[in-house]
Amino acid sequence: MRTLLYATLFALLALAIWFAGSAFVQMSGDPIPFYGWVAIAGGVLVSLAVGGGLMALVFYSNRHGYDDLSGGDGGKTP
Repeated sequence: MRTLLYATLFALLALAIWFAGSAFVQMSGDPIPFYGWVAIAGGVLVSLAVGGGLMALVFYSNRHGYDDLSGGDGGKTP
């Protein structure tokens, strides 16, 4: 039963990759200029920096106990 599930999921993955590849080839337009690649790379880097910074703030807040001071007691009564 598990083999059938894995085979079905693999077939769907292969179909999705084939469809994405064929759509990419058929819908190709003008090549992206250099400044476009710079803009894409800049957007990726900024997005990673924002995500990493927010995760760092979450970990910092958790380690220093700021989450415990928020007033939420998890439904417990004193």
